[in-house]
Amino acid sequence: MQALEGIKILDFTHVQSGPSCTQLLAWFGADVIKVERPGAGDATRDQLQDVPGADSLYFTMLNHNKRSITLDTKTPEGLAVLWRLVAECDVLVENFAPGALARMGLTWETIHAANPRMILASVKGFGPGDYEHCKVYENVAQCVGGAASTTGFRTGTPMVTGAQIGDSGTGLHLALGIVTALYQRTHSGLGQRVDCAMQDAVLNLCRVKLRDQQRLERGPLKEYSQFGEGIPFGDAVPRAGNDSGGGQPGRILKCKGWETDPNAYLYFITQGPVWEKICDLIGEPDWKTHPDYATPKARLPHLNEIFTRIEAWTMARTKFEAMEALNALHIPCGPILSMKEIAEDEGLRASGAIVEVEHPARGRYLTVGNPIKLSASPTAVTRSPLLGEHTDEILRDVLGYSPAECEALARSGAIGAPLGVAAE
Repeated sequence: MQALEGIKILDFTHVQSGPSCTQLLAWFGADVIKVERPGAGDATRDQLQDVPGADSLYFTMLNHNKRSITLDTKTPEGLAVLWRLVAECDVLVENFAPGALARMGLTWETIHAANPRMILASVKGFGPGDYEHCKVYENVAQCVGGAASTTGFRTGTPMVTGAQIGDSGTGLHLALGIVTALYQRTHSGLGQRVDCAMQDAVLNLCRVKLRDQQRLERGPLKEYSQFGEGIPFGDAVPRAGNDSGGGQPGRILKCKGWETDPNAYLYFITQGPVWEKICDLIGEPDWKTHPDYATPKARLPHLNEIFTRIEAWTMARTKFEAMEALNALHIPCGPILSMKEIAEDEGLRASGAIVEVEHPARGRYLTVGNPIKLSASPTAVTRSPLLGEHTDEILRDVLGYSPAECEALARSGAIGAPLGVAAE
């Protein structure tokens, strides 16, 4: 039995923040019913399309293990189906623009009246306040959540990260909120609202920078490179390049081949307990007792010098040779892996971090697997649904419609173009 088996999710999500949440719930065994517009569906089905006539990777990689029903909620018949789904399901998840759900008649009050056990989970850009009605996308969330202002190099422009901390990061937060609400329902018997703002989710992931903002009010941030360079700090946390955000100084260093390989680099952390091993490795045994290098505090003004010397050592080795030597001494490090290297990593495939999926239109493709492993609830990643693929199945098996009722719905246009009429 899977962990969320028996839980039905009414999935009104699109693009990334919502689908990343519902895909995670589907991986844990929930029956995720994705409601899509007839003839169109999730906008990402056609975005960044690389195989003509097939759903894009953008869509497929965010909608595994789900079922798709097409429904025109602007028709009376379609709206009636929607409300039967509301009555039947446990959770409704949506990431529409502010106010869109209410315009469909799906307010918290009407949903709660129709199904008191229903949990309404929403992704929004901002929480209550001046900006709550504004639309937010991935990079906007990174900017307003504090990530961009603290990412990049001190003298450069703010930068967003390649990790989707705004969209998928919010989806992960929302999934936890949903599971928590489901647990509370076992005691209360009632559903509740679960709201997650993208700005809040990004800020939660940037908490160490909020930590540093408060530390900065009491003096310079000594683990930042600019401290050792004698450059004064301003009144806000600066961009710190590849300096470590924690208490152990770290940098990205060049490795052999960096002149032609943009990923021939390694992240190296000068952890205190292994400092003497580092000194021996790089040929600086005197640093173990030198007053400028012997203690973590003494080393802070000299980080540039220290990492320049370590980089001379890494540049004589490939990133994998360096990693092998460092791991043997328990020195924290990690090679910069390209997406090509990750895609071809047999270990990641063996662990299920990357899986290969067969799709009827696009053939085989790679996708990420469930990053969270439950020993008693293993995840099998199945392909994303075709548009409306499970409409009849859901009407019959979930809502109990008879064959005659399904045919009448088809003729009405509620689940797509009426029978005998070509879709526009």
